[in-house]
Amino acid sequence: MILSPETILFLMAAALMAGCIDAMAGGGGLITLPALMAAGIPPVPAVATNKLQSSFGTFGACIAYARKGHMDLATYWKPVAAAFIGSVGGAWLLQRVDPSILAGLMPALLIAIAAYFTFSPKVSEIDRHQRIGIVALSLLIGVVGFYDGFFGPGAGAFYTTIFLALGGLGLVRATAQTKAANFASNVAGLATMVAGGHVLWIAGLAMAVGSITGGQIGSHLAMRFGSRLIRPLLIVMSLALTAKMLLDPKNPIHVYLFG
Repeated sequence: MILSPETILFLMAAALMAGCIDAMAGGGGLITLPALMAAGIPPVPAVATNKLQSSFGTFGACIAYARKGHMDLATYWKPVAAAFIGSVGGAWLLQRVDPSILAGLMPALLIAIAAYFTFSPKVSEIDRHQRIGIVALSLLIGVVGFYDGFFGPGAGAFYTTIFLALGGLGLVRATAQTKAANFASNVAGLATMVAGGHVLWIAGLAMAVGSITGGQIGSHLAMRFGSRLIRPLLIVMSLALTAKMLLDPKNPIHVYLFG
């Protein structure tokens, strides 16, 4: 599939904006995936190409957080591995079923995330008591990894919520571990999609340039401003993405409510 230079530039701009937002709060995929589909790319190749550009963006964000000492792979390698394994399963399933089945669940999940950050006590930058063990934490992260491989958008917000609410991490550290899990699930999903021959390489690599740039900007803003910036963004992104999905005539929930 050949895209025009104007379309490539449009996708790069979308990826830059998404990379910045994704590094701070997650949810960047709800910008890039609709952008890819708006360019006329079918759903499965759009998801596959989104994995390519997102892998570069999340890798860049991981490097930024690791350099500042917020990444702790020695402690959290099991959740990261679970995200990888779950994503392989999700990407494999995506190539065999209609992803709209899971897309219908997204609005409710995003509303739940917005409610958590709106009504929960003020999130501290200091780590708290971990509510569940590392094995249970890994299983939950693996479930999100499966979703990320199957569909993807919003996975970063789900990872962050789990690391915050159940892992006991402060907001910046939770965001840093989220980037590691997100990178693992992106790479796993990408590898599975490459094997299936669904990736549009020129579009994906062009978007990767924007995603890397945006990821660096977003991660530095998150580390500088912490919860003052990340918490409101999580709430706004969750509600905005929910509204976007509910207004999409192709979304099963839209059909149910307004059909």
